[in-house]
Amino acid sequence: MSEVAAPNAPILTTRQIEQLIPHRWPFLLVDRIVEYDAEAKRIVGLKSVTATEWFFQGHFQGQPIMPGVLQVEALAQTMGIFVAQQPGFGDRLGLFAAIDECRFKHIVTPGDQLRLEVTMERLGSKFGRGKGIATVNGDVACEALLSFIIAPESALR
Repeated sequence: MSEVAAPNAPILTTRQIEQLIPHRWPFLLVDRIVEYDAEAKRIVGLKSVTATEWFFQGHFQGQPIMPGVLQVEALAQTMGIFVAQQPGFGDRLGLFAAIDECRFKHIVTPGDQLRLEVTMERLGSKFGRGKGIATVNGDVACEALLSFIIAPESALR
């Protein structure tokens, strides 16, 4: 199944995203999903970066820049949204196993819209890996290979 939203029309809204992953404000870093292709194992989300983001208070005063680690987290959350829609994953929580080949190439500042594209390379019952690319106006801001494990429920208590 492949879906592409009409301009400004999400496939998944923030409220629907909150039904799929456990992240909430101020740590929910995906505003909406605008493309989803289960066959191609690909998803695209958007994060509108506003001047009032909590992390801009100290990163950096007078020169606000979105921390790279939060760009990676936004890609991971986008991946989590894809995974949560797959059979058998809906109520399971993925945890980072690795971040490889991570590169930051463009700063992200207030007013930017971060486009979060993830293509899954592997998805098993306990492990997944995908390539994430975050862009602003077509310029790559961040890219990385992201891996996660599905931890046993006992590990989360």
